[in-house]
Amino acid sequence: MHLLPLRMEGCTIHAQGEIPMTSFNSLRRDFLRTGGIGMAATAIPAVSFAAAVKHDKSATNPASSVFNVRTYGATGDGKTLDTPAVNKAIEAAATVGGGVVLFPAGSYLCFSIRLKSHVHLHLEEGSAIIAADSPKPGETTGYNGGVYDFAEPKTEWDAYQDYGHNHWHNSLIWGEDIHDISITGTGLIWGRGLSFGAGPGRPPEAERRGFGPEPPAGAGANSNSPAAAQSSARPPRFSRGDYPMYQAEQPGVGNKAIAMKNCHNVLLRDFAMLKCGHFALLLTGVDNLTIDNLKIDTDRDGMDIDCCQNVRVSNCTVNSPWDDGICPKSSYALGYARPTRNLTITNCWVTGYYELGTVLDGTFKKFAPDFHVPRTGRIKCGTESNGGFINITISNCVFEGCQGYALESVDGALIEDITITNTTMRDLVSGPLFMRLGARLRGPKETTKVGTLKRILISNLVCYNAPQRISCVLSGIPGYAIENVKLSNIYIETAGGGTAEMAKIQPPENENKYPEPSMFGPMPASGFFLRHMHNLEMSHVEIANTTSDARPAFDLTDVERADFFAVTAPRGTDGAFALHGVKDLRIGWSRAAADTTLASVDNKML
Repeated sequence: MHLLPLRMEGCTIHAQGEIPMTSFNSLRRDFLRTGGIGMAATAIPAVSFAAAVKHDKSATNPASSVFNVRTYGATGDGKTLDTPAVNKAIEAAATVGGGVVLFPAGSYLCFSIRLKSHVHLHLEEGSAIIAADSPKPGETTGYNGGVYDFAEPKTEWDAYQDYGHNHWHNSLIWGEDIHDISITGTGLIWGRGLSFGAGPGRPPEAERRGFGPEPPAGAGANSNSPAAAQSSARPPRFSRGDYPMYQAEQPGVGNKAIAMKNCHNVLLRDFAMLKCGHFALLLTGVDNLTIDNLKIDTDRDGMDIDCCQNVRVSNCTVNSPWDDGICPKSSYALGYARPTRNLTITNCWVTGYYELGTVLDGTFKKFAPDFHVPRTGRIKCGTESNGGFINITISNCVFEGCQGYALESVDGALIEDITITNTTMRDLVSGPLFMRLGARLRGPKETTKVGTLKRILISNLVCYNAPQRISCVLSGIPGYAIENVKLSNIYIETAGGGTAEMAKIQPPENENKYPEPSMFGPMPASGFFLRHMHNLEMSHVEIANTTSDARPAFDLTDVERADFFAVTAPRGTDGAFALHGVKDLRIGWSRAAADTTLASVDNKML
């Protein structure tokens, strides 16, 4: 097997799971730094690692506040299963009312680790929790006869989101109905033996629900065979990195790195995560949540923040070429519609540009141009969108080699009061902005109605090398408009090259289709396609094309009350604005078109 090296300040991790040890002074770092985390009702002791050594002499001492997993039998050799020892240490801490479970430098090979209230996991420098190999298709056990905890029984609402969102126990680390918990430290969580979703055992007739758009048959690594290209069945998934593949739905298979359900007062800080399965973090109904300074380099979703309230995400790096990077959701996985609200995302870098593991090891190796990978890697609200996204702010974020922002309400969600500011973007694979109010309506029929998307403010955004085919898309559906959107201080430089034929395209409505920037096909505008909107304002917005583009910069359809102020854009073959069924339009002080006020206009170019 090819080795995937990961340099971690003094050690190298190989795909076999061993960390050759070098000299680590595990007593150097003082645990006082994690004592004052400010979580409500949390009692994390302020103790030094010297105290930890002292307490190791008596694992049963009820006064101990630090529980070293090695004292409870963990070897940290990357070969022995350390799951029993780790869970024993967690139980011991919980039994005395809480404490710190310490992972000194070493490689801890584990199946499911079960979190408890008032217990803090700390990963010392040079430590790694490694997911043991899951059972392969057709097998009942994984590494050394072990398995991950079985997924919870199916519920009547499982049909409203995909398999991964409905289950938490089949994870490397999980907790349910617990509180005052944290995972910190500069170690690594490596989901080596986890499944990233439906694997090679997936039957070809399996339902597509929940996985979103799949690549065409054969669109993957090592997929150039005629048989793959001609297959009309659901296309296979291909391995990601040099790892085996596992079937997520198979009993005993691990599906995600960290999963929490119905928890509160949670802190996740400072550690790195590699190849983490379907989700690096699946956090459902987790309130008072802080995620800070994580580095995630993974083969599907980075972090999914689902039905959570009072959340702070800051200073994180996420490389997720095959799926979303930071993804607030509002699914029906709890059995009812609960919004994600009061959320802040700030100072984060998201990307889909880099080969798996090369962000963490510092080599930053970009995918070869002919390697087919979605390069998703974005910040997205959705797709699961039953409850809503309310009172959210995103600031100071960097996008590279991925898709742009996405705000999606297609299952009845109320998306309201969102601000996005101070964003830089380069080399995107879709337009910088995608807003979709749709009618997929995946939820109980009697209560799931079309939602809202309104009061959205986006400012101070710069984008270089946006794609030619897909511009910014803001689209409601007939009878349901996106409302009250203000865009200001935005500069977008696109690849250009659009043709006059593309300018004639009338994108389909696709009211109940899975929402993606590519869902409408090529766009008739080089900058913004705007449809079914009410009260739109753009000020100090500039569209620039690297090469000549025959399309207008702006295409408006069924838009009422639109103001364009100080807008700069190249004129297409016939102008900069294509207007179809537009009411109450004002353009002023703009280089894109002369000052104009129109009460109503249809099929006109300006």
